[in-house]
Amino acid sequence: MSTQIFLMLVFVFLPPFLYLLLLGQRKKPNHEAAKSRLPPGPRKLPLIGNLHQLGGMLYRSLQRLSAEYGPLMFLQLGLIPTLIVSSADMAREIFKTHDRVFSGRPVFYAAKRLSYNLSSVSFAPYGDYWREVRKIVILELLSAKRVQSFQSLRDEEVAHMLDSVSLSSGPVNLSELTLSLANNIVCRAAFGKKYDGGGSDSKSGVYQTLRETQELVGGFYIAEFFPWMGWLNKFNGQEARVEKNFRQLDEFYEKVIEEHRSPKPGNDEDLVDVLLRLQKDSNQEIPLHIDQIKAVLTDMFIAGTDTSSATIVWIMSELIRNPSVMQRVQVEVRETVKGKQQVEESDLQKLIYLKSIVKEGFRLHPPVPLLLPRETTESCTIGGFHIPANTRVFFNAKSIGEDPKYWKNPKEFRPERFLLDSSVDFKGQHFELLPFGAGRRGCPGIQFATQLIELALANLLHRFDWEMADAVRREELDMEEAVGLTMHKKVPLLLMAKPPTF
Repeated sequence: MSTQIFLMLVFVFLPPFLYLLLLGQRKKPNHEAAKSRLPPGPRKLPLIGNLHQLGGMLYRSLQRLSAEYGPLMFLQLGLIPTLIVSSADMAREIFKTHDRVFSGRPVFYAAKRLSYNLSSVSFAPYGDYWREVRKIVILELLSAKRVQSFQSLRDEEVAHMLDSVSLSSGPVNLSELTLSLANNIVCRAAFGKKYDGGGSDSKSGVYQTLRETQELVGGFYIAEFFPWMGWLNKFNGQEARVEKNFRQLDEFYEKVIEEHRSPKPGNDEDLVDVLLRLQKDSNQEIPLHIDQIKAVLTDMFIAGTDTSSATIVWIMSELIRNPSVMQRVQVEVRETVKGKQQVEESDLQKLIYLKSIVKEGFRLHPPVPLLLPRETTESCTIGGFHIPANTRVFFNAKSIGEDPKYWKNPKEFRPERFLLDSSVDFKGQHFELLPFGAGRRGCPGIQFATQLIELALANLLHRFDWEMADAVRREELDMEEAVGLTMHKKVPLLLMAKPPTF
């Protein structure tokens, strides 16, 4: 793994006295009792701790280690004490009894800059500001009423997607197509219009800036494990890259906000309109500044485009590998819409099997397998173990979704399991299924994302029959995952679309 090699090379040339200094700061013997009550974990090396045991696919490395050391595992990642939660039972105990303690957020190098000094809902520290901004986002931006107000633009963009598939004479790149769909919808909902054509094939401008932002936020920075090594970012090009991206992002937001300051015809508000209106509201407990508005907009893109498109691609991949499941859901969709050209959002509640498929997709392929890391705000006891304050916490949603205590044959794609127990949902109340997290820091955009995912899937399955491209057998479909914050399919999904035969 390249990051491991980089780390080892760095430490070979570190002055020896730094090692001696760290040894001198070890806890005194009278603290050994507290230390012994930490959760189990693998032995660590001096300085680097357990970093050498992690691979490029972080969630897999943690899944492998947790299988040996248990569902509550303690690691030392550089200088950062880290807790790994890998079972529904441990997640339940944390969210039911210690949710506030686990509501902190670590400070990440790129995220701090690109979220306008931690002003976004995702990266703001737990406290009064975070509570107020989260309330604004939920009530004014992501409420059921607000999500419903975007119905017409979702319908239009889904129609454009279907037209694009119809006009294609060869394999359809669903990875690009669905990313374009999500990007277009978020652009229109946030800014009132598309930029750069809104397509995923844009090589510059807004789309490329937002893609770069997503990559930087999910990137590796050695200073996050060794804070005193932050100076390296000036020499390895990371600081320059982050600053360039920030300037591009900020210039774009300045342009958009300036466009929205002038009154426009009609009563339809996009997200920028809402935020500017709230900025003028003297009754707001915490006044919104321009930088905070920009941070909220950045949140929408980081959370709203990659994750939705990745989920659609994984589900279509599973369906192409399971033709009986695909046939069953297509029968359900086509019988429900009764010959209409396009599935409407009012049809979605009737598509019970489709909803089971989406749940199963979230279970096997959570869009962010380790969720966003948390940090304990104070010490507590979980499962009889001592958890220190300021411990970084990863919830392995992938491991939790495969917990054999709750899931029979957990590695198999079996949507029928949700027909047997349809009450299990992914909204944070059933801890065996946590693709959006739970508790105070659970993702507030669940409804926005699921509405888009269900509508896109229903229409793709209604309008077309799908086959593998280039005579590749279904069982040979490459399901390898790409490295990153969002779990994408590494090889783009290329399928042949044909008009259905009735």
